[in-house]
Amino acid sequence: MNFHTRKWVKPEDLNPNGTLFGGSLLRWIDEEAAIYAICQLDNQRVVTKFMSEINFVSSAREGDIIELGMTATHFGRTSITLRCEVRNKITRKSILTVEKMVFVNLDENGEPAPHGRTRIRYADEAFERYRASLAPTTQAVVGVEEAAAGVEADTMH
Repeated sequence: MNFHTRKWVKPEDLNPNGTLFGGSLLRWIDEEAAIYAICQLDNQRVVTKFMSEINFVSSAREGDIIELGMTATHFGRTSITLRCEVRNKITRKSILTVEKMVFVNLDENGEPAPHGRTRIRYADEAFERYRASLAPTTQAVVGVEEAAAGVEADTMH
């Protein structure tokens, strides 16, 4: 489980009891899970399809910092299933676990679309793909710069 996101519990996040409002936490979880699904499927068009039972086992108070952890547990043809853990970084207590969150990959028309993924993709893999995609462009720019430098050298003689 990777814990990438931390949230600071502020006064606007509290319920009348002075603890973290469940609705605020669920909004943060849904947003973080959507971002995780987008990164895994390499598509910004994903929607929440299903979220399993949520059982709050502890809470957080103003000033606490909570951590949200996500991991992919299953890749369907058009969906990705995630598991989420939320913990209080200050008290070190678990706040809740969502065992199953399903996101559906959509095409440009908003219809479910196959994504072709079968395993978790890590940030270093995405960075290498990005660098590889820039390689032809980078080589072309370097070639133009070298050619320009050669022209300058020839005109200086």
